[in-house]
Amino acid sequence: MASWQIIVAGVVGVIVVSIVTNVLSQVLFRDPNKPPFVFYWIPWVGSAVSYGMDPYKFFEDNRKKFGDVYTFMLLGRKLTVALGPKGNDFVLNAKLNSVSAEDAYSHLTTPVFGKGVIYDCPNYRLMEQKKFAKGALTVRAFQSYVPLIVEEIRQFWFKSPEFFGGNSDRPSGRTDLSVALPQLTIFTASRTLQGKDIRAKFDESFADLYHDLDRGFTPVHFVFPNIPIPITFKRNAAQKKVSDTYMEVIRERRRTGDLSEFDLINTFMKDAVYKDGVRMSDREIANMQIGILMGGQHTSASTSTWAMLHLGADKEIQNALYEEQVAVCGENLPELTYENLQELPLLNSVIRETLRMHPPLHSLMRKIRSDIAIDGTRYVLPKGEYVLAAPGVPMIDPQYFKDPLTFRPRRWEETRNIINLNDSSEAAVISKGAKSPYLPFGAGRHRCIGEQFAYVQIGTILSNFVREFTWTLPPGSSVPTPDYSSMVTLPNKPCAIVWTRRRISEKK
Repeated sequence: MASWQIIVAGVVGVIVVSIVTNVLSQVLFRDPNKPPFVFYWIPWVGSAVSYGMDPYKFFEDNRKKFGDVYTFMLLGRKLTVALGPKGNDFVLNAKLNSVSAEDAYSHLTTPVFGKGVIYDCPNYRLMEQKKFAKGALTVRAFQSYVPLIVEEIRQFWFKSPEFFGGNSDRPSGRTDLSVALPQLTIFTASRTLQGKDIRAKFDESFADLYHDLDRGFTPVHFVFPNIPIPITFKRNAAQKKVSDTYMEVIRERRRTGDLSEFDLINTFMKDAVYKDGVRMSDREIANMQIGILMGGQHTSASTSTWAMLHLGADKEIQNALYEEQVAVCGENLPELTYENLQELPLLNSVIRETLRMHPPLHSLMRKIRSDIAIDGTRYVLPKGEYVLAAPGVPMIDPQYFKDPLTFRPRRWEETRNIINLNDSSEAAVISKGAKSPYLPFGAGRHRCIGEQFAYVQIGTILSNFVREFTWTLPPGSSVPTPDYSSMVTLPNKPCAIVWTRRRISEKK
């Protein structure tokens, strides 16, 4: 036998022995004090393929077999899923000494955001950082943001003829939302949250750098954060360049002393002093801007795209949104204001319904710091493993939402914040608490602080599109299925709309 044949036979033998050993260990050694385990054939890989292709199908298939609590293997990590409102509460409201988001995510996020912020610091520091950020998320700030967002939308239409006709006043066209809306949301978010000097950078190569940062959030980086491949090198270079750019802006603002705008950079420069008297460094402030803009842009781009697609498939709701604009703002449709947005219940129901059907994140993980028992069971989860909440599961569960897979914004007018009020199922109140069946922004200490800004940004974008255009999906197409290959759940391509400008007489 040739030497290469011996090597191949040896490798095959090792693989076979590993698989057999793995299977026997699952079949013969079951711990009654641990949740049921999802069977898998290939060691280390586990259920990565089925979970990665469609996590919601994976959750539901295994819930039918095991109930709301079970464990699966994901690329060498043991994750215990806890489904439903009780599962959300167990994971998202767990004590800090029991589970940790920082331990679960810091290896993935720190190379992208930078040192000293988000998950690269003790939890009490992150809680204070979130508090600092709220200074730029006030009603007064939102009132100033709406006209800036409107201005950005109009400039986007004018400067992007490939999307919406530009200055040609083209009466109709077709647009790929997967390209157009991520651009628009990052333009509007950077202008409002970070100021005109940062927004100006996005007309150059800055957006490409953010794209390189975004590509650092991949499943392979979750397991091997510093794997030596081209996208890792680009991620690292982009992080330094973007952080240095924010540093230049911070230095210039300190030089001029002009901190008058309501934006996050100014807020952190003025107020970011921790309770122990330590002030955030300028580098940490710069890194914080990366994390906030990436987090907000991803979720708003996703939600805006899904909303536009569903409205393209539902002409009745689209027309009702236009009529609501006229009724609230007046027949001549003057400039939209923050106060207008508060008086548009159908618009806000559209956003709410979109988030119900398409929450940006399908899984929220925590690493277990000390052995933790699951109430009502005999299960004890050991330190070093992971727990996973899936807030999107109850949001498409018929126990809580009638016809859950149907886009029906008016359900929010009917529920009065109580799901299945007149149904035989137990009523469930919609709230910000971790036991709520509706948690698109998470819950607990890590709940997203950007909910109000998201409604302002997305609401302003949708309002202006409804005023200017009518649109449908391309002939013969339907709302796309979700793409779960990235961190944020986006529509599969193609996700296009066919639009027509409203007649001038129609808008008066």
